[in-house]
Amino acid sequence: MAMGFFCLALFLYLSLDPDSGYTSASAAAPSGKEGVQVSYGSAIKLMHEKTKFRLHSHDVPYGSGSGQQSVTGFPGVTDSNSYWIVKPVPGTKAKQGDAIKNGETIRLQHMKTRKWLHSHLHASPISGNLEVSCFGDDSNSDTGDHWKLTIEGSGKIWKQDQRVRLQHIDTSGYLHSHDKKYQRIAGGQQEVCGIREKRADNVWLAAEGVYLPVNESSK
Repeated sequence: MAMGFFCLALFLYLSLDPDSGYTSASAAAPSGKEGVQVSYGSAIKLMHEKTKFRLHSHDVPYGSGSGQQSVTGFPGVTDSNSYWIVKPVPGTKAKQGDAIKNGETIRLQHMKTRKWLHSHLHASPISGNLEVSCFGDDSNSDTGDHWKLTIEGSGKIWKQDQRVRLQHIDTSGYLHSHDKKYQRIAGGQQEVCGIREKRADNVWLAAEGVYLPVNESSK
């Protein structure tokens, strides 16, 4: 079992590293098949439904607000800085490979920098809404990294290409994006922020990625 996890981790590292020379995860995974279930441990890209930009981060801090690592919407499909590992919150019985049900609270860890998708009451740089950042590391995570998954429609288990919302537990803000774009720190990329109102601009879909097989007992 330990060797299997090691091999998976090595595969993820090589397939998501643009300098490794290996095939990208989006090409190697069954990401084009509608209905693939999202399980804990999967490395996925989240696509903003309205603009088709991917949730993205890189080792560039905000020049205002918290000064933490910035989170943006990225227009391209192949950039490896748009991969996020889906993980449970501490203290639950959820484990790698478990299916994720409607209403569960999850965390998203940025694959490249190992920081967590985070939010708080700082103002976002462009619109002045709730700032969304990346913060912490493998051993440092708090409730500011917790997001409630809500599936739009009648679905009970999170699947790829399914419309979902992510609501931040501490601030009640929905993960949100819009066509307001940065000019300097991330030219051409758009703002990602938190909005407390439920709007069309805070719907996301799991898109490209490495989807781990789902444990039968968790379905």
